[in-house]
Amino acid sequence: MREQTLPDMNPYLASSRYIDWETPAVIAQAQQLANNHRSSLDIAKACFEFVRDDIKHSWDYALNPVTCKASEVLQHGTGYRYAKSHLLATLLRANNIPTGLCYQRLTISDDRLPFCLHGLNALYLDKFGWYRADARGNKDGVTASFSPPVEKLAYPLTTQGEADFPEIWAEPLNEVISALENKKTYQEVADNLPDIPRTTS
Repeated sequence: MREQTLPDMNPYLASSRYIDWETPAVIAQAQQLANNHRSSLDIAKACFEFVRDDIKHSWDYALNPVTCKASEVLQHGTGYRYAKSHLLATLLRANNIPTGLCYQRLTISDDRLPFCLHGLNALYLDKFGWYRADARGNKDGVTASFSPPVEKLAYPLTTQGEADFPEIWAEPLNEVISALENKKTYQEVADNLPDIPRTTS
């Protein structure tokens, strides 16, 4: 039997401009979350629940500033779904858990056009392989949790044209970076949410 070849995990462990896990504040937060946990699964759950519950979603709480880099999200305690996924990737990578970025294409509200991207994460767990987790933040009608191997994401696909993109990116999409870095307020981001064409069947 041929051995299965795993993908190169180095890109999913790297520190970069937006997934900046070598920032001292991020390292300190990652270490704090890992305290008293022995397994990578428990550490991953602690990181997920911190980002989901303690970092406020910019739109839900009407909060500025608009954040993008993971260290900014941690500093200000707020971020859009995309920025929160940057922080989760950063905390997990700091704890040596390979993590990438995933996207869905969803209707913006009430199952109506237009579409926008939704950002979430995929992390590699030795016991389960790649597992998607959505730390967007729960609210009425949105309940996401960390319960491998079962995915419990914030949003199911319900409308024609919506899609789960299968790629696991090591770095944020340019469209996401542009939306977060070129808009000054949470309302401006909401009025100009990023989107890319659906490429999956």
